[in-house]
Amino acid sequence: MRAAELQGLVDATDDAGLLVAIDQLCGLQAWDELTDLAARCDAAVELGRQLWGVRQHIEYRLALEAPPAWAGAVVRPGAARFALGPLTEVVAERFTWAELAPHLADPVAAPVVATERALRGEDLRDLPVAAETDLPPALAPFEPSAYPRPTYRDREARFPGPEAPAPTQAVRWPDAEVEAAPTAPPDEACAALVAAGEGWSGGDRDRGLSLRVARSATGEPAEAVAALANGAAVHAAAMTTPQALAWLQWAAASGGARGPRRGGAAGRFLAWATLADVSGLGWDGTDATGLVEDLAAAADELTWWRWWRHDAPELGWVVRLALADPVDGEAYAVELVDPPLEDAR
Repeated sequence: MRAAELQGLVDATDDAGLLVAIDQLCGLQAWDELTDLAARCDAAVELGRQLWGVRQHIEYRLALEAPPAWAGAVVRPGAARFALGPLTEVVAERFTWAELAPHLADPVAAPVVATERALRGEDLRDLPVAAETDLPPALAPFEPSAYPRPTYRDREARFPGPEAPAPTQAVRWPDAEVEAAPTAPPDEACAALVAAGEGWSGGDRDRGLSLRVARSATGEPAEAVAALANGAAVHAAAMTTPQALAWLQWAAASGGARGPRRGGAAGRFLAWATLADVSGLGWDGTDATGLVEDLAAAADELTWWRWWRHDAPELGWVVRLALADPVDGEAYAVELVDPPLEDAR
């Protein structure tokens, strides 16, 4: 099958026929022909035909299935904007940095792909790309040994969350049953916790999307939780900082049930920013390499919990965390919930 034979489908704006043809070209591994078809769709879009969705699907399929030479070539800002996930993440899930690097022509996308490979365990600190990444292109001591990884398919994707602490590890917080716990005004740490979940804004708050943060007035994490639990019975299980960062990264990388996915690299950056702000380090987003030692020391001072509400079963996308900084006398809680879609997609 040649792309030229499909020009009639392009001229007719036959989305369904073109999607079938794309499946066939992928099955034949006809990557040059698929690239040619993408160019024909581009030309049709310039003439006013509504084929931009088909064009973006071709980019996604090349990133998902083609060898590095073709997959890397489509990775650039704005490519496949409405795909199941950012192409920087799609290709990083498939190939090592060495396989991709020669084919990443876009100077903006390449450092993002490097960060994606770093959160999958690659150490790229000795390579030239290290000078271009926002975060060190290797996992820091205070990070998890493995962040949650997505699974991409041609027409679906799955984004499993981190492993939750076992319910048998949970303890009851009697103080969390207080109906009106004392709270303090929001600060930079509250703003960072909100920023980590703002990617879920594709949800409709009238249909149950909830993003709430509380800061304890007394430095007690149970009281911060009580401000969000509205007197409901609460259990909490202690977590390490790496476990908490895995949850923060998962939340920040995601779009929840409805929003567009931001990607693992963006999630990692926001998780670092959150850790810096709750530790009072005031990071401005630059010189992350110089921040590693300070963050490692701050991570040792923090205590984290995953908490549950007995009156609200965890359906859909849910993150409930609490933390305390005993040194600075601060404590926070966050509740981020996006209910499942009615059609169960």
